[in-house]
Amino acid sequence: MKKILNTSLVLALSLSVVLAGCGKNENNATGEAATGNNAAPTSTIKIGMVTDVGGVNDKSFNQSAWEALTAIKEETGADVQYLQSKDKTEYTPNLNKYVKGGYDLTWGIGFDLGEDIKSVADQNPESKLAIIDAVVDSPNVQSVTFAENEGAFLVGVVAGKMTTTNKIGFVGGSEIPVIKRFEVGFLAGVAAVNPDAKVNVFYTGAFDKPDQGKVAAATMYNDGSDIIFHASGATGTGVFNEATSRVKQGEKVWVIGVDKDQSLEFGDEVTLTSMVKGVDAAVKRVSQEVVDGTFKGGTVELGLAEDGVGIAKTSDKNVPADVIALVEEYKAKIISGEITVPQE
Repeated sequence: MKKILNTSLVLALSLSVVLAGCGKNENNATGEAATGNNAAPTSTIKIGMVTDVGGVNDKSFNQSAWEALTAIKEETGADVQYLQSKDKTEYTPNLNKYVKGGYDLTWGIGFDLGEDIKSVADQNPESKLAIIDAVVDSPNVQSVTFAENEGAFLVGVVAGKMTTTNKIGFVGGSEIPVIKRFEVGFLAGVAAVNPDAKVNVFYTGAFDKPDQGKVAAATMYNDGSDIIFHASGATGTGVFNEATSRVKQGEKVWVIGVDKDQSLEFGDEVTLTSMVKGVDAAVKRVSQEVVDGTFKGGTVELGLAEDGVGIAKTSDKNVPADVIALVEEYKAKIISGEITVPQE
């Protein structure tokens, strides 16, 4: 799981990526990135992306991936498109649309697409595919995973130090390995700095159900939790909506965002911090390799040492300097190996 097959990929993923805005197509299942009037196509490469059920505008990792492909189109002129999957039965047909259509690279975004990527890749050995958050053992697939437990540990430190009630919530989507890494890392971070704090864990079972996220958040806030960390894709929109309505009524509650800096979507008034993943950088780098003709299959895992996970740069808006400093101390200890964060 942790073998590193492409050193250049790991190094490049630590660089900052300037991304274009997210392409939106809410009425159709497909989307195509648009270029400005002055953008002249310079590449004949075609890249397709298949989302999980959270959809391209999930304000989370699907959206980050699409933003990266939008940037690739603007910079290279490559033709990039996406297909939104309404349920799991659409994964294989959607992947095959791009593979059978002669696309140079087909992305699957999310753990749930792992088996489908494997099947399609094995049936089409000359095609090139890539996946986020799952390991697919096929020579024509580039798999990118993240040490979510390490990043979650850091926001756990923030939550443990900043809770005033010693009650904290965790809302997950489906109880799959990638989300369990978020959970156990978060619990370990909280316990490291505040062993008296209790973390209430709840899985909604879905990544595309904001209403369920809202109900889960309401239950936790009513029970006294003042901070909730969600790892639930678009379901987390409901967590933010519930927190926002309470903040407007004068309550002091927070949400910790996931995958990208969600304060940019939901505001600093409700977003304490976010645990970010370099999904955008990973998608952009692997896609650029296809454009450049240097694509290689394999597996790479990105953690704190590779700058693949961490806390949002805007965290200092709500997190005191002493807590930020403590986070940095724990980060250094994890990178050095002094602290090993549990994964399950």
